[in-house]
Amino acid sequence: MTTTFITGANRSLGYETARRLIDAGHTVLVGARDRERGQAAADALGARFVQIDVTDDASVAAAAADIGAHEGAVDVLINNAGVFGSHLPADQLTAADASTVFEVNVVGIVRVTHAFLPLLRKAASPVIVNVSSGMGSFALTHDPERVEGRAVAPLYTASKAAVTMLTTQYAKSLPDVKVNAVDPGYTATDFNGHSGPQTVTEGTDAIVALATIGADGPTGTFSDRHGALAW
Repeated sequence: MTTTFITGANRSLGYETARRLIDAGHTVLVGARDRERGQAAADALGARFVQIDVTDDASVAAAAADIGAHEGAVDVLINNAGVFGSHLPADQLTAADASTVFEVNVVGIVRVTHAFLPLLRKAASPVIVNVSSGMGSFALTHDPERVEGRAVAPLYTASKAAVTMLTTQYAKSLPDVKVNAVDPGYTATDFNGHSGPQTVTEGTDAIVALATIGADGPTGTFSDRHGALAW
């Protein structure tokens, strides 16, 4: 049985990823910061809830200890938790605004990955999937024909560029773990007021695909539901 832990799994892409992986036979652990919402999501999915705040060392350590005591190992870690941050114009953004976004989107991945590597290394073929974004791609954000090229969001885009680079560096540094980044694409979720043209199922296609690779699967890649992306 494949044990999968997903951060930010109480709604939107995280919740749909959990649902689909449960259907695929995974034992899914629903990670969420809010206990009430996380437990409600886990109950609806038929999964186990594990409280985690990716911005807090003690919370992340406690989550890893909880899973270590109950499941013993983690086959797949999906770093899905993320925030958009301030919608203020660039000339009004502050260091505090940047810290808020990077603490969740980038530092949170480092914090969770560090804490969960011992559990992943107990698995036969450990996998990490980092949810990045085409908004962090230099190529896509310079293409005026794509939605990424028309959007302006300095902090979010910079944080997701960092997530993709972090992924490639982890892939090089951790040869015993498959580490990949995915772009869900512009998906209708709570994150964007359900304005995206993709369904939440389409938005999780790449996440599910990379979460279910075998021992011969890729590492250090960045892709969406249609395949590899330039970045």
